[in-house]
Amino acid sequence: MESINIGYVAMVLLGLTFGSYAGATVWRLRARQLTDEAREQQELRAAQKTGKLTADEKAYLTELEATHASRAKELERLQPLTQTSLKDDRSRCLGCHHELKWYDLLPLVSWLSTKGRCRYCRRPIGWFEPMMEIGTTAAFVGFYTWWVGQYGPTGLWPLLGLWLAVIVMLVILFAYDQKWFILPDRVVFPLIGVAAIIGGYTVLTASSVLTAAVSALGGVALLGGLYYVLWRVSAGRWVGFGDVKLGVALGLLLANWQLAFLALFLANLIGTLLVLPGLVMKKVTRETQVPFGPLLIVGFGLSLLFGAQFFLWFEAASVWLTSSTLML
Repeated sequence: MESINIGYVAMVLLGLTFGSYAGATVWRLRARQLTDEAREQQELRAAQKTGKLTADEKAYLTELEATHASRAKELERLQPLTQTSLKDDRSRCLGCHHELKWYDLLPLVSWLSTKGRCRYCRRPIGWFEPMMEIGTTAAFVGFYTWWVGQYGPTGLWPLLGLWLAVIVMLVILFAYDQKWFILPDRVVFPLIGVAAIIGGYTVLTASSVLTAAVSALGGVALLGGLYYVLWRVSAGRWVGFGDVKLGVALGLLLANWQLAFLALFLANLIGTLLVLPGLVMKKVTRETQVPFGPLLIVGFGLSLLFGAQFFLWFEAASVWLTSSTLML
């Protein structure tokens, strides 16, 4: 019992720390994306003068030109985060660009002590940073509860570490896609790599390696393959290719086609419940862009933590319905 309590304390401290890291990473990723887009825009402008642009490149350039002013303004605000040298890469206020001290970076504590404002310019910081810290902590604690039930409080620490890294990456992707409708490759590709290790371990330690491998491949096919088909058929209008890559990672992590199907079902169900009221009130149209990455991540989390219990309930309900039908 004492080791479990220590484990929960560790999850809270780690969750707050890595939640702060995840929040800072989101803004750094955004700064780098804007820098890359500015460079691509210049390159496409130069290529346009020589008439060497493809149809897709012309469409992309048109999109970049249309958003140039807003992106330039945002990049100016995030300019301090574009440093590539570790020596110069310091956390700064995005309002006044003042370099933050260690006591400005204490997870949740610093935000509460300044009442959500910058200590130097007094501008509001907003709720994004504390919500990232609280959300990551909640995810760590929830996952650790599931982990203790599966492996005990002291089992397989290296694997637990990999799973915590997965949670941090999923939190980053959740926030980034929610804000800017993009799942950055700088996070998705490492996630796929870690997911392959975890999925491989799940398969190799199963009682039947062949059965587990087939189930894992089925999960990848459901979450990654299905979205790939939708992406191809719609030419990217229905789902983005980032959703395809995220689906591959989540399928590897679940390594079970039934859990993958449940995650897919839950993601679409939650999406429908969120969008339907807006459609009824005509605040949302069919053309409204909805980030699907967060829905996939939530569906994945629910399936991972509660999927086994769900299937037990479903089996019990099926038995009860069958017996009731026979009695009639």
